Amino acid sequence: MSRAGKIHLPGWAPLIVLLAVVGMAALVVLPLAMVFVQALAKGVDGFLEPFREPDTWSAIKLTLIVAGISVPLNAVFGLAAAWAVTRFQFAGKSLLMALIDLPFSISPVISGLVWVLLFGAQGYFGPALDALGIKVIFTVTGLVLATVLITLPFVARELIPLMQEQGADEEAAAMTLGAGGWSTFFRVTLPNVKWALLYGVLLCNARAMGEFGAVSVVSGHIRGLTNTLPLHVEILYNEYDFVGAFAVATLLAGLGLLTLAAKSLLEWRFSGELAATRRH
Repeated sequence: MSRAGKIHLPGWAPLIVLLAVVGMAALVVLPLAMVFVQALAKGVDGFLEPFREPDTWSAIKLTLIVAGISVPLNAVFGLAAAWAVTRFQFAGKSLLMALIDLPFSISPVISGLVWVLLFGAQGYFGPALDALGIKVIFTVTGLVLATVLITLPFVARELIPLMQEQGADEEAAAMTLGAGGWSTFFRVTLPNVKWALLYGVLLCNARAMGEFGAVSVVSGHIRGLTNTLPLHVEILYNEYDFVGAFAVATLLAGLGLLTLAAKSLLEWRFSGELAATRRH
């Protein structure tokens, strides 16, 4: 063992690296490449065919709407939850932390069934809402609720460790100098956590646009109305339109690659600020 505490295995290191590379290629790169290979199996015209259908564009539009509502809501919640957990002591703090982590530990299908149990036709509040002409399940509202629940932890879980490490000294100093609560938040707290917030938003957005299980339960699979991109891919695949399914799936794969590229670009472009933030 070296002075730095690292173990040197000159004989085993190349094999370990090779196994890691082969494992990543087999589990990540190969399946991702196959999505694009299958999508182009019938050439460019076959690839573009599903994008000439109105149902595909409806699915794209609905996916963007659901993500566009869910991600900002969870960004606000994540900021509020991280602020509360790291800056205050209150009864129920441990419960709040457990609730934030809960979506990580339950099946997405269960997350969808929760809303059906609450707002479905036979649910606790369903009949009362129906009497008022309000529908939640099989609507955009239900899709948003299911997506918000599934993606709830991402922003909060990026912010909480960083804010705990940073402490509240700068905020206390700002208030001592006469800054108000909102001024302290926007001038001190938010700049210090902006990169963690952005990472959380990127991850939250990728999960929101790619979520399948929860939205499948509450959507009703109504083509052109409540089908998001993952549900539309499933329908095309079940109809044996394999090329069309993989072609639409390339949008979701592209989203994942774009998220990774954006994260890497930010780390490269603002590496100095990120390092300073982590040393704080």
